[in-house]
Amino acid sequence: MPRSAPVTALLALLLVTDARAAARVATDGSLVLLADQDRARWDRRQIAEGVALLTDSLRRHPPTRFSVEAAIAAVHAEAATWEATDWSEIVGLYSVLERLTANSPVVALNRAVALGFRDGPQVGLDALEPLLSDPALATYSYLSAARAAFLSRLGRHPEAAAAYQEALTLTDNEVERRFLTNQMKNL
Repeated sequence: MPRSAPVTALLALLLVTDARAAARVATDGSLVLLADQDRARWDRRQIAEGVALLTDSLRRHPPTRFSVEAAIAAVHAEAATWEATDWSEIVGLYSVLERLTANSPVVALNRAVALGFRDGPQVGLDALEPLLSDPALATYSYLSAARAAFLSRLGRHPEAAAAYQEALTLTDNEVERRFLTNQMKNL
């Protein structure tokens, strides 16, 4: 389906996301957050191909869920460093994605995290607050983990530890469990 703009956008998303795969896990099998990844290990050719496909898709078709997700991934992939990430662009793209996904609570969570990186941990924590009562996120470990990270950055370590513990109870993924346990130890 080479002429289908939505399919092209999906391929762009897959390429840009996969281009970072080599840097996501350390040699010991531990999780490496995007902020800590060695960007030299990212496949720049694959990122460029994904961005070109995304650009082509957007020229031919209004934004779709996949094209906006690809654009978010591209903003991350094109930033020279974590600190150079254009968080305003990412927040704006998540706002578009919220409309395209009928206010998905997971997208709202991701937007809240982006707000926290753009405007500071208290803003991120405040944006997460209304999501705590959303039944769709009641067993979603990433909400608890995001709260824990913001609480930790604010120096609220007992609350952060409790949120990390909650995230631990909500995930069965062993790599994530080790990461969360280490985060708790580092408080």
